[in-house]
Amino acid sequence: MMAQAKTASQLLKNEPLARYTSWRVGGKADQLFIADSVEDLQAFLHTLPVGEPIYFIGLGSNLLVRDGGVRGTVIVMHQALSELRMEGERVYADAGVTCGKLARFTANQAKQGAEFMAGIPGTVGGALAMNAGCYGAETWDIVDQVKTIDLAGELHVRDKAEYVATYRHVQYPKADEWFLGAWFALQAGDAKESTQKIKQLLATRLASQPLNMPSAGSTFRNPEGNYAAKLIEACGLKGYMIGGAQVSEKHANFIVNVGNASALDIELLIKHMKEQVLAQHGIELHQEVRVIGEYA
Repeated sequence: MMAQAKTASQLLKNEPLARYTSWRVGGKADQLFIADSVEDLQAFLHTLPVGEPIYFIGLGSNLLVRDGGVRGTVIVMHQALSELRMEGERVYADAGVTCGKLARFTANQAKQGAEFMAGIPGTVGGALAMNAGCYGAETWDIVDQVKTIDLAGELHVRDKAEYVATYRHVQYPKADEWFLGAWFALQAGDAKESTQKIKQLLATRLASQPLNMPSAGSTFRNPEGNYAAKLIEACGLKGYMIGGAQVSEKHANFIVNVGNASALDIELLIKHMKEQVLAQHGIELHQEVRVIGEYA
C-alpha cells in the first residue's frame, strides 16, 4: 500500500491492521496515522485527547493484533523515518530503517558488529524496543545513543546508560516515549569480510526458517541454557494446527499462517505450545511476540 516516494501523511479511520502485520491477521484500528515526517508526527500528537491509547508499529513483524482490533491510535513511522548515514565514526539510523538495510550499510562502510541485524525481520525501532537479537548478538550491544519522541511531541537524545537492556526486554527511563532513531558505535572492519558474514547468515536463515509464509519470527524467547524450538519439537508439535495457524514444520519456534488464520487461532496455538512444554518439560516459555487489541 505504501509507495517508496514520499507522500502526504495520512489519517485513516477504521483501518484493517492485517495489511500492516507480517502474520497478515488482525482487526481494525479506530484510527491509523501514517506519518510522512517527524514534524507531521509532532503536530498530530498535539491533536490527540489526553489518555488516548497510542501504539507505534514498524513492519509489524513481531506483533499480533487481535481480531477485535485496536481502540485508540496506531502510528506507522517507517515511511517518514528512513534516514541512514555516517556521523563521524558512528552510524545513525532512523527507526523506520529495516535491520537488514542497516547491516548492509555498515558492512559497506567497513564497520563491523552489526552483521547479525541482517537476520532480524523488522525495523531499527522495533529492534530497539525489544532488544532484538540473533546468532549470539543483541541490538543494545551496539547502541550508543537514541533519539525519542514523547506524548507532547518533544524530541530527546538519550544515552545508552539511561536504559536497562536485558534479553528481549528494554526498561525505559520514562513511560510514553518512543524511538525515532539511534546512533550505533561499531568497530572498524573489513567490508568484504562483513558482507560475506551477512551472506552466510542469510543463507542459514533461509535454510532453517519458513520465510516464504506469513509469520512473526520467533514466537518464544529461548529459556536459559535451552532452545524454545528444541523443546516445542520434542513435544511433537511440528505441523500442529489450530484453524489456519500452524507450528512450522521447518522451525518449531515459528507459527505460520497457512492462508486463513485468525488472530485467535494464533493466540490459542501459542497457549497450547506453552502448556505442552510446561507439562512435558517443566519449563515455562515466555513469548517474544507482542499482543495488542481486543478479542472479536
